[in-house]
Amino acid sequence: MKCLILASGFGTRMYPLTLNHAKALLPYRGKPMINHIVDKIPLDIEILVNVNKKFEADFLEWQRKQRRKITVCVENVHSEKEMLGAVGALNYWIKNKDIREELLLFGSDNYFEFDLSAFIAAFNGKNALIAVYDVGDPSKATQYGVVQLKGRRIIELEEKPANPRSSLVATACYILPLRVFPFISEFCHGTTRDNLGNFVTHLIDRDDVYAYPFKEKWIDIGSLEIYDATK
Repeated sequence: MKCLILASGFGTRMYPLTLNHAKALLPYRGKPMINHIVDKIPLDIEILVNVNKKFEADFLEWQRKQRRKITVCVENVHSEKEMLGAVGALNYWIKNKDIREELLLFGSDNYFEFDLSAFIAAFNGKNALIAVYDVGDPSKATQYGVVQLKGRRIIELEEKPANPRSSLVATACYILPLRVFPFISEFCHGTTRDNLGNFVTHLIDRDDVYAYPFKEKWIDIGSLEIYDATK
């Protein structure tokens, strides 16, 4: 198993903090935001971090300070207009790094406290697994991908609905088996490559996708307001 952390965004919703500083490297609860993920990943799992060209030097400096090997994968983009998008970047690095094993995938702005070893143990080796969290009130779920379950299987994901039917949302914490990689490539032939939730909807139509519900703390640090209120 390998791990890919998506950290190539430009953090526009957190300006001015991220004008000249990578969002994933902002200090958060005592360490860089990305380290709340990195420090949970078992040592036998290789870590790749997807970054953009603008903040390449910052990530290389951060990389040198880490106590374990981390590969920094640099998208040749200098602005938001050039970005491959989350799914596009995932597809690009699967091919560029010739990844042929199960893949842990995280958005770097996800802060979570669930046990990562339990998440990995829940993976059946065949189907995609997505960590899901109950935000407690449907009115709070409008900015997320809202999921409907049948048992532990995800049967629907509605991205940022105006009137959510539940308060259960998908987080950017995935385990992807090798056999779904062709579906990622297939999805990237379309026009939208940015949103992981849209890819999940695409995948649900083609394969079973399972949920890993957890109750521990989770924060999607998607805005300056959330960052300031929770750090």
